[in-house]
Amino acid sequence: MDWYFILPTISTSFIVISAILVAIGWALIIKRKVEAHKKVMIAAAIAAIIFFIIYSSRTIVVGNTTWGGPDSMHLYYVVFLIFHITLATVAAVFGITTLVLGFKSKYAKHRKWGRVTSIIWFFTAITGVIVYVLLYLLYPGGHTKPMIDAIFGL
Repeated sequence: MDWYFILPTISTSFIVISAILVAIGWALIIKRKVEAHKKVMIAAAIAAIIFFIIYSSRTIVVGNTTWGGPDSMHLYYVVFLIFHITLATVAAVFGITTLVLGFKSKYAKHRKWGRVTSIIWFFTAITGVIVYVLLYLLYPGGHTKPMIDAIFGL
């Protein structure tokens, strides 16, 4: 097995870890364990950042994966992928906003944003795992050109 297969597995694992930590953090704040909630949510954010670093690095240096499934499913996959990418982008922006509100002690707004952000993050993690399963387990595709090669004409 090479980096082409290992990195997606590692990065997807970090998204799952992040979502689990968000769920734990949510349970902690319901029990009014504020300090534990803060630590767990910071850990969730770190796991999400690690995912992003691995994913970005893989895209730049190794490349991504093309759809390997049947042509009849390709359009459905692309629509699903766009949905996932949109969710992930919204979740990232909402996540940063929620963290900033918490660090600035704007707890009423943090609470409102946090509920929505958590739910979006759960759906992002679930759809991310589905994309991983489709691309690497059910319908392994081919390599795409690394971004660095495309940029520098290698």
